[in-house]
Formats: sequence, structure tokens, C-alpha cells
Amino acid sequence: MTTLLAVFDELLIAAREAQHWHVEEALSGEPLTCAAVDPHHPGRLYCGTERGMWRSDDAGRSWAPISWDQPVRHLTAIAADRAASTESRGKPGPAAGVFAGTEPSRLYRSENGGQTWRELTALAALPSSGEWSFPPRPHTHHVRWIETDPVVPARVFVAIEAGALVRTLDGGATWEDRVPDGPFDTHTMATHPGAPDRLYCAAGDGYFESSDAGLTWRRDVRGLRHRYLVGITTDPGDPSTLLVSGSSGPRQAYIPKTAESFVYRKTADRAWVATQEGLPSARGTTVTHFAGGGRPGVIYAANNRGVFRSDDAGSRWTALEIPWSARYEDQGVLVLLVIGDT
Repeated sequence: MTTLLAVFDELLIAAREAQHWHVEEALSGEPLTCAAVDPHHPGRLYCGTERGMWRSDDAGRSWAPISWDQPVRHLTAIAADRAASTESRGKPGPAAGVFAGTEPSRLYRSENGGQTWRELTALAALPSSGEWSFPPRPHTHHVRWIETDPVVPARVFVAIEAGALVRTLDGGATWEDRVPDGPFDTHTMATHPGAPDRLYCAAGDGYFESSDAGLTWRRDVRGLRHRYLVGITTDPGDPSTLLVSGSSGPRQAYIPKTAESFVYRKTADRAWVATQEGLPSARGTTVTHFAGGGRPGVIYAANNRGVFRSDDAGSRWTALEIPWSARYEDQGVLVLLVIGDT
């Protein structure tokens, strides 16, 4: 059975497909910010809010608050380790765990499902940290995205909004600062197990790509008429086929009343091409978030107008017959997760 978890500003829904799609709502009224699947524990999900963290161990059917043992509350990013840890293969090294980022920019790690946390203090000591600043709130900044490497254990990439994209090679004990020509305002990232050192980045300043695990970067905006990018994904079967979502600015990306968002696709080293077939009109549609399915070519997409599926890596889309409340149209989708796609 396929389960799709869509996280909105103040609500999350779990859409489950049996004979027909049905929807279960949870965490209504919570100021939601981020969510992640734990690949090492089937059915385990984490959801972050401005007041703390929740965990589900049954694919989103029920949720319980995590008692946060650190003096922070405003969570802004969550990610679980994806590569097998060196410890699990009989060698010393950091165990598989969960990372949580906050506002202001701090990073924490748990190796026991969120029961206890420790701060990875070296992140805040990076030389560039004095220049990090979130424009609407100039006296703060936050961890916007955490990308755990799908192949190399302990290699993790962290994006600060705004000001830096940094990496660690040892699970967070030490950090390497931003590099020249790297993305400044990263919103989301993607990696692919079939391309071990390749990084894909959707940023407020366009699309960036690295082929050497973040040592150097190349900006590619050919064909992009809208360069404020938010969502990104790869074809699960082909690391050279990509999708991004974007708009002309934040008001057009996130606010339903002023929204106007678009989806673009590219293959190999070709220019980006708009791909709207089967998707709702750009006007009134908040920026789209993606999630790869379990098979090559299968990609899901969600925005305030519904959830969509492509079986050809984003060339064409079909709206899923998921019951869609008018309340969903008044909120932006923050995260889309897929559990158990077949």
C-alpha cells in the first residue's frame, strides 16, 4: 500500500491507497516546519514544528511528542542517515542517527530515535557564521535543509538560510565551510545513490550542481524563466533527469492568494524545459514539492491544489483522486514523503 504524507503549514495528511484513496489528518493547529522518514526503521516518521518534534512509528497513523532535552524548540529541518553506518559494518564510526536543525542555526543529533540529543557545536563556529542572515528577520537565520549522503556514511550537507552550504565528513564532529561559487540561499537539495558525489541544489539564486561532493559548484539556469527555486528531485532510475519547482519570488511561491509557480525538467546537460502537462494552472498554485517513488520514472508532486503522479519522470502528470479539502488550498505544502510505494 502506498502512503503519501503531505505536510502543510498547520496540518499534515496521510493519504493511503487501498482500493481508493482515503485521508487521515493529524497535528492540526501545530505550526509545522519539516518532516522526514527514517529508512532504518520502517514506518518511523519525524515531524518538526516551531514548538518541538513529533514521532510516528506506524507510518503516520498516530503521533507522540518527543521530549526535547535541549534548550531549543524552533525546529526547521530534519533528516535521517541513509547510508549504512561504518559501525553497523563492524568498524568504529558514528552510528546511524537523526539530525535536527533549528532557528537560530544549530544542529543536533540523536542515535536513539530522538530520546536524547547532543549539539554538534562545530557548525556554529564556522568562519562564515557571522554573515548568516535570514532577510525577513535580519537578526537570525536557520538550518533550512539537511541532506544525508545515500552512499558515503557520515557525510552530511547542511544549508543555512541564508548564507552557506557546508559539509561534514565525520557525522558532524567537524565541518568544512562554504566554498566560492556555491549556492548562497539553498532551499532544498537532492542526491542519488547512482551518482555518489553529485549534488543538486534548488536555491533562491537558481539551480546549482556539484560533481565532486560540494568542493566546486556550477550554476545552470538555462531555460529557467523563474529562478526562485524551492523543490527538487531526481528520477529514481536516472540521476541525469531532474525536476525543480520555482516562481519569480517568495510571495509567488508560498502565499496562495498571490501564488504563481512552475515546474521545470531537464535531462543530461540540456536546458531546463517547463513541464506543466497534467498539473494545475500556475496562477493560484503554491510551489510544488516532490518525492521519488519506488520505481524508475515514478515521481510524486504536491502543492495546495492536490497530489500528482508521473510515470515518465515528470514529462506528464496525473492528478490522484485524493479527497482534497478547501482548507488544504489555503495552505502551502512544505514537505511530501512517500512510504511503501510499489
